[in-house]
Amino acid sequence: MSFDVAVVGGGIVGLATARALVGKHRVVVLEAEDHLAPHQTGHNSGVIHSGLYYKPGSLKARLCTEGRTSLVRYCAERGLPHDLCGKVVVATDASQVPRLDALEARGRENGLEGLRRLGPEGIAELEPHARGVAGLHVPRTGIVDYVAVSNAYADDVRSGGGEVLTGARVSRARRDGGLVLTTGRGEVRARFVVGCAGLQADRFARLCGVDPGVSIIPFRGEYYELVRGREALIRNLIYPVPDPAFPFLGVHFTRKLAGGVEAGPNAVLAFRREGYSRTSFSVRDSLAILGAPGFATFASRHLRMGLGEFRRSFSRRLFVAALRELVPELGEADVVPAGSGVRAQAMNRRGELVDDFHLVEADRMLHVLNAPSPAATASLAIGRVVAERAEKLFGL
Repeated sequence: MSFDVAVVGGGIVGLATARALVGKHRVVVLEAEDHLAPHQTGHNSGVIHSGLYYKPGSLKARLCTEGRTSLVRYCAERGLPHDLCGKVVVATDASQVPRLDALEARGRENGLEGLRRLGPEGIAELEPHARGVAGLHVPRTGIVDYVAVSNAYADDVRSGGGEVLTGARVSRARRDGGLVLTTGRGEVRARFVVGCAGLQADRFARLCGVDPGVSIIPFRGEYYELVRGREALIRNLIYPVPDPAFPFLGVHFTRKLAGGVEAGPNAVLAFRREGYSRTSFSVRDSLAILGAPGFATFASRHLRMGLGEFRRSFSRRLFVAALRELVPELGEADVVPAGSGVRAQAMNRRGELVDDFHLVEADRMLHVLNAPSPAATASLAIGRVVAERAEKLFGL
């Protein structure tokens, strides 16, 4: 099999990239698992992010806004279920109000339309069971099924003349004029390769002889769901004001398209890259985390908060206590364990989590090394940017 471009990774970013390349070039998508969108894409909360949180001028901020608009339009054109239902960010005490002010200012600087500041009465009007001293209504937030979106992207690739292969894990890469990838579906020859390997992104880069410059650190996010009869506590989405000292958003409530309400996620270090349970463990993955340049610095910086997340992982009482800060009526009996996801977060050699999308160029290759949230929301925009950069780099 011979192609112009092989895209390695059948998650939403890889498929969006292939979709942007197909029609002009012979393209193949290689997915290691036996189905598409198996990991980060298939295990996230399905939120269409507004662009509220991201540093103005960053790729995240620009591509989230552009990608959200494109995604909503795409879903409407393809008849994919979605709902721009909006969310409320709640400051639960006066100490959080300055952070809410900064968040609102950032959202406005990012050009986010429709932001509305709320007092306690305004919060209660939108979310009657939530409590806070101040809030921010973000109407451009929504929900969608990202697996359905990914499968639609795959259909676009196929209809454009490209191929999408599952069960095609890459075990070897060698140069022979172009690049020859040994996969579970046989050898694939490509003039150029774009790596969108998610949780395995750094390893795939090294397999290709490329220094990624970062290490993938996996964080598991665990969810509960509200029991039937208590879903009415949540109308749409309720988020806390994020703590700038912590790189994640904190536990929150998300209404699901198919019905029901998810609560979470927390963020605990995962000792297996595709480890979706508390007992998941891989010696190889654990040693890679502990031996990653900068990890000791990162761990010492976030030790107290990390230990708190681990305690909450094993304690429903502590998990619900965090949720009760937003919705005081919630009790331990109102939630049951639900699914989990693992986020691939790139960390640099200084022990800092890479905040923006991160691409690394090499001879005949382009590797996407960091594409965390809001990558799914921004997928059409990211796919276009990666495809354009690949075409320029490869001289296509």
